Amino acid sequence: ARILQHGSTKVEPDEIIGEVVVVCAGTSDLGVAEEARVTIETLGHPCRTIYDAGVAGLHRILARHELLLNAAVIIVVAGMEGALPSVVGGLVSCPVIGVPTSVGYGAGIGGFAALLGMLNSCAPGLAVVNIDNGFGAACMAIKINSLR
Repeated sequence: ARILQHGSTKVEPDEIIGEVVVVCAGTSDLGVAEEARVTIETLGHPCRTIYDAGVAGLHRILARHELLLNAAVIIVVAGMEGALPSVVGGLVSCPVIGVPTSVGYGAGIGGFAALLGMLNSCAPGLAVVNIDNGFGAACMAIKINSLR
């Protein structure tokens, strides 16, 4: 992760709705996903992860469907075509935050292909942050997870 942690914040259990889940499409997206996870945990919120669960191996995300259904908010990190947030958004009713990454090859255009794919998604409840912005996604997830 591209983040340095010094100490952590204690959050009272009655101030938190539930658990944040961070989903990562591929191993190339791990740095951004870990940035989000470390931020969430440092700020005192519970976080679980599902890594290497891209759309090319859809069975991996479907195998964790129950964890997704129990999440209060989900962060989905994906590069290439950025399709995974739309898939997850179609499976759950909680808010989903898409994070496009700059990794990939071909016509990924430094993450713009993934960004545009996420912005044009028809999945309800999907919000998108800027390319490689795991920290921003984590901060938004924490705000959502703290709403009453």
